[in-house]
Amino acid sequence: PPWKRCAGCGGKIADRFLLYAMDSYWHSRCLKCSCCQAQLGDIGTSCYTKSGMILCRNDYIRLFGNSGACSACAQPIPASELVMRAQGNVYHLKCFTCSTCRNRLVPGDRFHYINGSLFCEHDRPTALINGHLNSLQSNPLLPDQKVC
Repeated sequence: PPWKRCAGCGGKIADRFLLYAMDSYWHSRCLKCSCCQAQLGDIGTSCYTKSGMILCRNDYIRLFGNSGACSACAQPIPASELVMRAQGNVYHLKCFTCSTCRNRLVPGDRFHYINGSLFCEHDRPTALINGHLNSLQSNPLLPDQKVC
């Protein structure tokens, strides 16, 4: 079979098992946390990547902590949780709701962000419909994905 090259050491992978992580192949001994050097090839071990580093879960949380407080409920958001973002604000998935009807906004929905409040397409303020708030934009909703 054709040889694969290890992204860690550059050597040929002749091992019976090889790892595929972050779009690359690895020797099991070479996929390590950039901080603590723990081998991440064990079954069930999570790995994270940020700022060019490969990290175990503990070091990821230690370095980058919580992703902040939710802009809607002000409660902390764990670093491992998926979030929604709008205009630099971060929200729990369950808190990303229309300010008027309280329906949850999901990927693919169009929404308006006005003075720190979210509005679904149906409940956007009348001033926006009449064109009085020209500086506002409609934004497609995209989730912030965790890599790994």
